[in-house]
Amino acid sequence: MNKTSVNLDLAGKKLTFETGQLANQASASVLARLGDTMILATVVEGKLREDIDYFPLTVEYIERLYAGGRIKGSRWVKREGRPSDDAILTARLIDRSIRPLFPKEFKKEVQIIVTVLSVDGENEPDVLSIIAVSAALSISSIPWKGPIGSVRVGFVKEKDDGQGDFIINPGRAELELTELDLVASQTKEKTVMIEAGASQVSDDVVLTAVKKAHEENKAIIAFIEDFTAKAGQKKGEVKQDSVFNELVTRIEKSYKEEILSFIKSRAQKESSASTEFSDLSDRIFEGEKTENPEKPADKKNISKAIEYILFKGIREKILTKGERPDGRKIDEVRPISGMVSVLPRTHGSAIFQRGDTQALTVVTLGSPKLEQLIESAEGEESKRYMHHYSMPPYSVGETGRVGTPSRREIGHGALAERALVPVIPKQDKFPYTIRIVSEILSSNGSTSMASTCGSTLALMDAGVPIEKPVAGIAMGKMSKLKTDKEEYVILTDIIGLEDFSGDMDFKVAGTDTGITAIQLDVKTLGLTHQQIAETVEKAKTARMHILGKMQEVLSASRSQVSEFAPKIELVKIPVEKIGEVIGPGGRVIKNIIAQTGAAVDVEDDGTIAISGISEEAVTKAVDWIKGLTREVVAGETFEGEVKRILPFGAFVEILPGKEGMVHVSQMARGFVKNPTDVVSIGKKVQVKVIEIDEQGRINLTMLLDGIKEEPNRGNGPEQQPRTPERTAERNQTVHPLTMQFRRERFGNKTSSTRRSPSRPGGRFRPSR
Repeated sequence: MNKTSVNLDLAGKKLTFETGQLANQASASVLARLGDTMILATVVEGKLREDIDYFPLTVEYIERLYAGGRIKGSRWVKREGRPSDDAILTARLIDRSIRPLFPKEFKKEVQIIVTVLSVDGENEPDVLSIIAVSAALSISSIPWKGPIGSVRVGFVKEKDDGQGDFIINPGRAELELTELDLVASQTKEKTVMIEAGASQVSDDVVLTAVKKAHEENKAIIAFIEDFTAKAGQKKGEVKQDSVFNELVTRIEKSYKEEILSFIKSRAQKESSASTEFSDLSDRIFEGEKTENPEKPADKKNISKAIEYILFKGIREKILTKGERPDGRKIDEVRPISGMVSVLPRTHGSAIFQRGDTQALTVVTLGSPKLEQLIESAEGEESKRYMHHYSMPPYSVGETGRVGTPSRREIGHGALAERALVPVIPKQDKFPYTIRIVSEILSSNGSTSMASTCGSTLALMDAGVPIEKPVAGIAMGKMSKLKTDKEEYVILTDIIGLEDFSGDMDFKVAGTDTGITAIQLDVKTLGLTHQQIAETVEKAKTARMHILGKMQEVLSASRSQVSEFAPKIELVKIPVEKIGEVIGPGGRVIKNIIAQTGAAVDVEDDGTIAISGISEEAVTKAVDWIKGLTREVVAGETFEGEVKRILPFGAFVEILPGKEGMVHVSQMARGFVKNPTDVVSIGKKVQVKVIEIDEQGRINLTMLLDGIKEEPNRGNGPEQQPRTPERTAERNQTVHPLTMQFRRERFGNKTSSTRRSPSRPGGRFRPSR
């Protein structure tokens, strides 16, 4: 296969596609490069799967640490393990962008593997992966109604009136400044996928961003079409399943009314498993064996046909009569209820219920050291707010696997997390690590948005001072083509049956000020800009209604955290003082932890987080650290405690963890032979700071009314002659180690001193 390479100027950056050189055993492969970020997208077409009633598409996103020049931090395991949450979310991003464009009849296995080969820290590999997969599918023989383009759009607000600039594919530094992070995948005419997080932006900002994305994506699509013309393969054909279509016609003719009678019962639960449904399937199967003995339909196709007729009937009723399966109006939200403080020993908890969808959300608060560390090719980062979503099989009345979270659970948790991030207080205002768990107790549509609403209530119940409450809603769409014009209805707050039978699942979350998160998935060829705008507007109306109901449950965050939550305080110290807090070999900080029972975490910028179960332990540790790092000034007086006594003086703790020395000569007026004559361990004494020397040592005096002057050691009248008896008496007051040092250096001479010739009457010093 010959190498083909094409280039495109994308928002001022060079985008390159290559094929024909790498991974030539795959059905198609594309090496994509944007800046120094490179990914390899491969597509393989597998065998036909007639035994299943869904499209067997799998997407894997593999992020190698070598792409960023990194080796795994674990001492024991150096190989990459299971995909990270971010890798799973990127794989879902790709899947959701391409899946709607495969023909419904296509049942061959398709596996897409994206390998990240190089990252530059500036150009995000996720969007590059989507357009590389689009290019690989386009040049392959696999039937697909693409290509699509995909870009990231950021919005930087420059003025208070909301005006600002839109940035196409912003870099890492620019993303830190944006109010909006929106990824849109689009065909020439429509939008097939949106994923967005925002800082309470207006509807207009979101809609404008989608338009901006479409302008860029049209250029990308033209680029892929040019690439396909040079390197593309002939597309395979998809045959219509005439046998299945005939089966649908026969069953619809005989059993349509009976099937449609199931709509009301099916509307009450997501699961399709029911006794009535199973009995009907068995009866039709027996009838098929009698009427068509040569080609009897199997039970799987019969169940599939029944579901097709059921969904078709739901669409017709909604489009022609405005009748929804559960009897609601088109724009009506299901009944809402909520409770808080439902679990006695947790830090915050809430139950949020909308119709038959019920979510229990629990908040746990922890110290900053419990932040999640994330390792990727682009580096390491930490996360202090986490949302974990769990949907056990009993929530839909079924049995099933329980264990590690599914990709769907990870995706739903990430969406609910993104919706709340803009209102979570900054660490300097609320230093806790926050973990939220949403347990879906009952599911019938829009569980991720129920988790979002439940999170708001649980956070407020936990005393987390969120900026504003956040609510979310899932919107749907029913449509049909009529004389080349699409007839459609936008549904508010869809249930599971409307999700399965409809064209889209459009989730919007936000506050009363603006949008914080959006997720759009479609099952058709996408949405027009008008349909997106209409959906966003109706979602806002529903969101305001839900926020009002939530306010009735709990109107504001509690003034204090739970009594069972740890107590945390932040202390900011100069960076140069960090060593004083840690101490040699960590001795000081270990002592603080041992003595107070509090946990102490020191950051490189001088921020210290002190946490503990009791307020007393935290306060004691805070005072200790403040005392250690406080600047002591000469002339200050303290009441201190004697901690150590040495022959030449005593060490007094004047502040928690900070000691100064009182020389024996500064303990009392007159001669003091031994410090223990004046002080004892544990004694409280009043001291005054004389000086802080160049090494930071604090010299103290107990003579508060004036520092004791040194005695006259010259030739004045007070000077007494040195006699052997006086020398012996003086030596008795000298520490034994000092005497040993003198003997080793000067021998046993008792008069080995000489008077300085340049300083008559000056001090004595040792002879050299």
